[in-house]
Formats: sequence, C-alpha cells, structure tokens
Amino acid sequence: MKITLTDREADIMQVLWEHGPSLVAEVRERLSDTLAYTTVLTVLRTLQAKGYVGYEEEGRGHRYFASVKQQAARKNALQHLTDKLFKGSTELLMTQLVSDQKLTPAQIARMRKLLAERAGKE
Repeated sequence: MKITLTDREADIMQVLWEHGPSLVAEVRERLSDTLAYTTVLTVLRTLQAKGYVGYEEEGRGHRYFASVKQQAARKNALQHLTDKLFKGSTELLMTQLVSDQKLTPAQIARMRKLLAERAGKE
C-alpha cells in the first residue's frame, strides 16, 4: 500500500500514533496549532477514505485510530523523497543527510554498525 500524507494529515496521524485511538476533540487538543473542530473532522474523514484511519463509534462520536503503521508511512515518505529529489539514489540521500548534520560519535558508530550489518547480509 502506497501511503501519501499531506503535512496536515501527517500531523493528525502523528497524534494517533503517539496517543492511540482518539476522539476528534482529543486530536484537536493535541495538535501544535489551533484548528477548528470541523477541520480536524474533515481531515480524519479524508484519512479514513484513504484507508489510513478507522474508527469505532463511541456515544455520539467516533474514536479514530491509525490503520497504518508509522514505520510504513515513514518508509513510503522516504522512498518518495528519494525518488523525487535524489533520482532514486539512497546513496545521494544518505550523503546529503550525513554531510549536513552535526553527528555525535555515538550516532556515527550506530550508523557504521547498521551499514556493516547490511553489508554482511549481501
């Protein structure tokens, strides 16, 4: 399943991933910027139509939950970014990330370990 999220959809999905099933008012309260209740509801309905969110009825409202895993969405977003801006080259993406960041020795060591493990699998 290809997962594509707008910035606003990603914000709302992040709330569901971090806090679990939530009512519209709860999602709205947990967002970093102030949105109208109807705006949050519209985005949740759009996410439901895309198959990324489900809901269970609770009283007069709905408790929404993420139907896709955060890791799957991250993987799709990263693949999209790699394809669009780095001509599909993971190496170019990683080079950009590493050259533009101030990495600690511990972060570099973890990256080396992951690369070594990956090289050992091939």
